[in-house]
Amino acid sequence: MTGPAPRVGVIGMGYVGLPLAVTFAEAGVPVIGLDAVQSKVDQLNRGESYIEDVPDDRLRPLVENGLVTATAQWDDIRFVDNVIICLPTPLDDHREPDLSAVLGAAESLATRLRKGQLVVLESTTYPGTTRDELVPVLERSGLRAGRDFFVAFSPERVDPGRTDWTTRTTPKVVGGLTDECSKRAQELYGLFAQTVVPVATPEIAEMTKLLENIFRSVNIALVNEMAMLCDRMGIDVWEVIDAASTKPFGFMAFQPGPGLGGHCIPIDPFYLTWKAREFEFHTEFIELAGKINSQMPSFCVNKLSRALNTQRKPLNGSRVLVIGVAYKADVNDMRESPSLKVIDLLAGEGAEVSYHDPHIPALLKKGMRSVELTAENLAAVDAVAVVTPHTSIDWDFVADNAPLVVDFRNVVPQREGKVWTL
Repeated sequence: MTGPAPRVGVIGMGYVGLPLAVTFAEAGVPVIGLDAVQSKVDQLNRGESYIEDVPDDRLRPLVENGLVTATAQWDDIRFVDNVIICLPTPLDDHREPDLSAVLGAAESLATRLRKGQLVVLESTTYPGTTRDELVPVLERSGLRAGRDFFVAFSPERVDPGRTDWTTRTTPKVVGGLTDECSKRAQELYGLFAQTVVPVATPEIAEMTKLLENIFRSVNIALVNEMAMLCDRMGIDVWEVIDAASTKPFGFMAFQPGPGLGGHCIPIDPFYLTWKAREFEFHTEFIELAGKINSQMPSFCVNKLSRALNTQRKPLNGSRVLVIGVAYKADVNDMRESPSLKVIDLLAGEGAEVSYHDPHIPALLKKGMRSVELTAENLAAVDAVAVVTPHTSIDWDFVADNAPLVVDFRNVVPQREGKVWTL
């Protein structure tokens, strides 16, 4: 693009939208971030971040220079050149896609849409959403997609806490409604992305995101099933994985764990299983993977109970310290965290549960606060359950001071008779 940098409006300033806005701004592109939560808007306009991947010292200069501005008012993005929608697409109570946030935003945008604007959907969803759901709502403006304004889908590929692959360095897949739509979207993301990967249609881009996450879900389910079988057979699954990983071809290592977390992997596959029913197709492989992964919190609690039994202690009444409630290491994101399910299951069995997480000081809905990881606190419990392997934790210290450790992540050094692994 030539001339001044185009203005960008990002709708939804969460785990996807805020890093995206900051990355555009660092490339010299002015960004207006729209969020419905006024307290978040105020916080951002003070240069204060609530996303760990965007520290204050990265955000504040961009706010002070006017490159990042947050707002709760739709009219403030009326005159931007490009609008990117980064809103959640959860599953409802019936495990069906809930597009209400995205379509509600499209309705608000339609009353303000103007000729020449580009609208990009980044929210993960099922194939056909952009063309069949988003475009008809936007065309209520009286403008025609592909002629008067432009539409594309570009899947978010955010991996919270990761530093080797970032919003800027991760290849950006783009699928436009028309060739001109695709061209406009490629030019936009080319302002910061090292690599832009064009595909022929929005549906291909939408399916790409689902395949990426289904690939992980299925392979994690496979290794989780192997872990349960190895447990039954008395085989160390971690040593099996390490040995298999020495093969230089034809094998990719996945690790078992207490269940899936985050917004993507536990949820995204169900978008496709839901859409597939429209075509009278049953995605049995994907649904089986979901079933296996959903069993892991119960399996882990059962293993903890067996470990306590070796010390002649029932789970009912035992004091259990859960280490880690974030869904993955070194982040403060609890979305779909298996730790929360483990805590609920332990409490349901009558255990006295506490937790420690350096990234999450309180679980307000459960009325719990993170306890300090001291020798006294470790010695005072009957067992420690390691659910999230935060790298800041001294695992030798945990092994030395806890009477019993059940390690679901294979990070605690072995101590004779004290440390159980998955």
